[in-house]
Amino acid sequence: MYCCFLLLALSIVLPFYIFYRGEKTVTNFKRNLALNIISFFGIIFVSTFLLFKNVSAAETTQAVDSFSRGMGFFAAALVTGLSTIGAGIATGSAASSALGAISENESIMGKTLIFVALSEGIAIYGLLISFTILGRI
Repeated sequence: MYCCFLLLALSIVLPFYIFYRGEKTVTNFKRNLALNIISFFGIIFVSTFLLFKNVSAAETTQAVDSFSRGMGFFAAALVTGLSTIGAGIATGSAASSALGAISENESIMGKTLIFVALSEGIAIYGLLISFTILGRI
């Protein structure tokens, strides 16, 4: 098991080490990134195959149930994280533009606050989706 984790970490670190040691061109970076992606998912596939190779029927249903719960938690975390990152980027752009517009014309403050609030709503939608996912687990 520790060998799989070591290979996984090596598949992430090694291509970037090769890139930083060699010449830094776009094609070299793309080649190393493709090598990283192929080795990462290849090791994930092989380690998953080796992990579930000798499982009985009773353990299979328990493993599938725990795997589906784990993927549910992963999906909820991914939805929350990506929506808050997107909301942060959108709020940063909208708020800076709103400040520039307000400095020129103070009467449009209400309109600009609506755009900032809409961009913050993205995080709330992601949080609602993650609560929905967690409610089904």
